[in-house]
Amino acid sequence: MSDRFPPGFLWGAATSAYQIEGATAEDGRTPSIWDTFSHTPGRTADGDTGDLAVDHYHRMREDVALMAELGITSYRFSVSWSRVQPTGRGPAVQLGLDFYRRLVDELLDHNITPALTLYHWDLPQELEDAGGWPARDTAFRFAEYATLVGAALGDRVERWTTLNEPWCSAFLGYASGVHAPGRTEPAASLSAAHHLNLAHGLATSALRSAMPARNQIAVSLNSAVVRPRSQDPADLEAVRRIDDLANGVFHGPMLHGAYPARLFADTASLTDWSFVRDGDLGAIHQPLDALGLNYYTTSLVSAAAPEPGAPRADGHGASTHSPWPGADSVAFHQPPGERTAMGWTIDASGLYDLLLRYTKEVPGLPLLVTENGAACDDKPGPDGSVHDPDRIRYLYDHLATVRRAMEAGADVRGYYLWSLMDNFEWSYGYGKRFGAVYVDYETLARTPKSSARWYAELARTGELPAV
Repeated sequence: MSDRFPPGFLWGAATSAYQIEGATAEDGRTPSIWDTFSHTPGRTADGDTGDLAVDHYHRMREDVALMAELGITSYRFSVSWSRVQPTGRGPAVQLGLDFYRRLVDELLDHNITPALTLYHWDLPQELEDAGGWPARDTAFRFAEYATLVGAALGDRVERWTTLNEPWCSAFLGYASGVHAPGRTEPAASLSAAHHLNLAHGLATSALRSAMPARNQIAVSLNSAVVRPRSQDPADLEAVRRIDDLANGVFHGPMLHGAYPARLFADTASLTDWSFVRDGDLGAIHQPLDALGLNYYTTSLVSAAAPEPGAPRADGHGASTHSPWPGADSVAFHQPPGERTAMGWTIDASGLYDLLLRYTKEVPGLPLLVTENGAACDDKPGPDGSVHDPDRIRYLYDHLATVRRAMEAGADVRGYYLWSLMDNFEWSYGYGKRFGAVYVDYETLARTPKSSARWYAELARTGELPAV
């Protein structure tokens, strides 16, 4: 197998607005659900918030210059909805749009391709107060927001993503409650999933109307790689049930125009799905130019009920409420192998399986790895440098797997490292470091780690450096 990637392959890095921007009350921005959630006692580690984050709002030019130094050829960022449209309704705030205009101009000046994500979990609080994602109207508000951003930036941004990981928005936000807005309502989480799907479809149509035809639209899914603990038929059925909840509930309508056949029966005790209205599936099933896939680890399940009181080993935080509505009989197990600082098992083969799965499911649709990376216990050495050989090995193994999948027929066009820099890691606060760039949270000084230099060499040559 060749370790060389084709010319034009995108060497990217990714972030999200609430995790890095700070400036949460500047230039007209109003609270999002993550502002409210992080300011609620007990919701985040050490009570951490994104109020300052890593102050990217004021250090944007410095950060773009650092990307250029590291050879990043594409930067995937998200727009803060409540910075652009503070109440989730009405006209855009130009000061908010101006920040993203400056960012895009700075990226283009450094020959870095901007890749814009419209939604990375930060719903305006006023829309949550009106019902949030379980409310149908939120999907229509999102389409209006998409139109505002598309009209403002569509002339210079050619790569667009509607939603990032809608599974997390729906099921961690409304079922298990470990993410904002912290609700634990299984039926509402399924309604949220449908309205996120509808929002994606409506926004895709809105963007196509508001932007030049050359622009490319994608969605980023954190599709799970679900494996059985045994080949027992009951364990295989557990895989099917979780696969429908993790994957099919989104890629079914988005890519195929239908929900999985057995999903409605699996969740019939929770909802009759009457929130799915005539015409919705057609509105959701819009042609896409690429599919973004976020991958970190695999899931291991069985049909056996877990021991009473045992923690749920699904890697999605601690909660007595499950993010898997209608799947209480399924047990999750920690896959064997080495783990990252998040406790997630390292298994690059899952990324291969994921890329080949979608190559078969949607032949002809280009793929992007829109997130992949590892949290490590990074610390500066006596000379101030930060060496992270575990992350380098992780990246090497996963990128070698991407290359192997490409040789097996997967049309992968780019890879986005998560994350460009250490940042606010949601409910984990600042305790987990995913960045290729180390951030001193006292001074906010940025220091490229060894992995950043390794990745820069890869971006420069297109060939995997030795580890």
